Amino acid sequence: MTKIALSEQLWLMKSEPDVYGWDDLVAEGEGTWDGVRNHLAARNLRTMAVGDLAFLYHSNIGKEIIGIARISVAGLIDPTDPEGKWAAVKVKPVAKLKAPVTLATIKATPALAEMDLLRLSRLSVSAVRPAEWELILSMAGGTE
Repeated sequence: MTKIALSEQLWLMKSEPDVYGWDDLVAEGEGTWDGVRNHLAARNLRTMAVGDLAFLYHSNIGKEIIGIARISVAGLIDPTDPEGKWAAVKVKPVAKLKAPVTLATIKATPALAEMDLLRLSRLSVSAVRPAEWELILSMAGGTE
């Protein structure tokens, strides 16, 4: 298991794996997290700092946390936004989870009942509390 020092802020970033998934991020080595058009999710992107960690969650297909990424460049203007109003960041893969943690498992875990992933289910970029982070890592059996 790879030992990963926690950053000050922890996040969860959702993407459909057939659009941009873990394998795409690994293949690129660094990807731009863009296309977010929700004000709270965009505020979360603007709050991110270089070095922050984020779980990568495959939405729609799989519905599972699959890996960990690190924010490599913060404070970008979304290159897909012609008006320049929306935020983006760059991320690099850190480690794949030994076993994905499914949404069903998260929902069935009382200690995760207040997780933003469940409370704000349509939010594509959300904060993760340290205790939630550690529990999910434990449920995954750590990282590869």
